[in-house]
Order: sequence, then structure tokens, then C-alpha cells
Amino acid sequence: MSRDLKFGRRSFVKLCASAVAMIGANPKLLAKPDSEIHRHHRAKLIDTEGHPITPSQLKVGENYLFHYPYIATPCFLLNLGRPTEQDTLLQTEKGGSYRWQGGVGPERSIVAFSAICAHKMSYPADEVSFINYRHQTVSFRNKSEAVIRRSQVIYCCSEKSVYDPLQGARVLGGPAPQPLAAIMLEYDERDGSLYAAGIYGGDMLELFFEKFAFRLSLEFKTSNIREKVTRTATVMPLTQYSRSQVQC
Repeated sequence: MSRDLKFGRRSFVKLCASAVAMIGANPKLLAKPDSEIHRHHRAKLIDTEGHPITPSQLKVGENYLFHYPYIATPCFLLNLGRPTEQDTLLQTEKGGSYRWQGGVGPERSIVAFSAICAHKMSYPADEVSFINYRHQTVSFRNKSEAVIRRSQVIYCCSEKSVYDPLQGARVLGGPAPQPLAAIMLEYDERDGSLYAAGIYGGDMLELFFEKFAFRLSLEFKTSNIREKVTRTATVMPLTQYSRSQVQC
């Protein structure tokens, strides 16, 4: 047997042993993403006057709201003011894994998530919103019931679920069983435009429609609450959309 062949086999065995050790230390390396992006109509994000939204227009720390992929399903649009983590591995309540793409824009700080809480589906309504982004430092209890103080979280005061928008809205505390569903954003470097193109993660939209169908029909003044958002989606501050924001 040639020296080169022996060396090749020895290297291969070492490589396999290293891989087994890495997987043993981090089983997530074996996770195969099975919650693919559900693509919907590519909708350009615009303001209330019909002008395209660009990252520079989004104030750091402000809660912005738009509806996607349906006219009655609210989403948060946030400028976190700093780059987010990229390619973050997350898991749904049913055990499916997926990778969050991270922020977009020049600083990779622009993110969007479903504004429907993953616990009991509290959402921003025209009268009141119990869920919102908190840029300032807040206190909450983590999964171990330890008191945590930190900033830049999405906080649902309905049942005290807390999410981390810097890491794909993973759950930091409270009873939520999975992260908020993520909205796939696309950024056009040519003119700075932002687009919503799909949703991924733990999709709860059908359950949301079943639970709140009557209320949504009254709120949006239509029986067709499953109407798709197509060409554009209007973005506005949460303070302009909901008359009251509950903060805890």
C-alpha cells in the first residue's frame, strides 16, 4: 500500500472522528431545516402616502406595523440599530428546524416578524396592542424563572412572553412555545427599497383566522380576511395604528 494512500485513509479517519466529536458537543449540527420559506406575493413596503420605505426612514427603536401576507395578519418592522446574527438555527413547537436569514439593509439591522404572539395569539388591534418592541431595558423572567434585565426585546404583556429580535425572535421568557414567525425581507440596493416576500418558522396564521375570524371581520370591515397582500404593504408606526399600547 502506498504511503499516499495510507496518509489519505488516516486523514479521513481523523476527519470522521472530529466530525463525530463536534456533533456530540452540538447535536443541532445534525438538524435539517424542514420549515422552508412559504413564499407569497412580493410586496413593496410603502408609507401611508404611497412612497417606498427605505432603511434610513426607519427610526431605531420605533415600532412599525404592516400587514402581510394577508390583509388581516399584522407584522412588526423594526430597525434594531445594529447588525443582527445571521443564519440562526431555530425550532418550532412541533420540532421542525429552520434558519433565520438575519437582518437586511446597509447595516443588516432591519427585521420583520409576525406580530401574532406564539402563545395565545395576542396581536396589535386598532384599539390596543399588548405586544410591542421595547428598545429600552426591561425586566422579565426567563425559562428558569430568573429575573433578567435587557433591552431590545419584543414583549407580549398578555401572558409575559418575551422574544429576541436580534436572534430571529427566539423565546427568552414566558410561556410561548416557539419563536415568532419571521417575515422574509428583501432589500434592493439600487434604490433602497424593502420588500416582504414570504414567511417562515412556526406559521400560526390558519389558527389565527379560526380563533379571531369574527373580530377580524369587524375590525377590517370585510368577510374576506384571507385576502392576500399583493403589490404593496403599507407601513405605519404602531402608535398610529393602535390607540393604546400596553407596556409591562
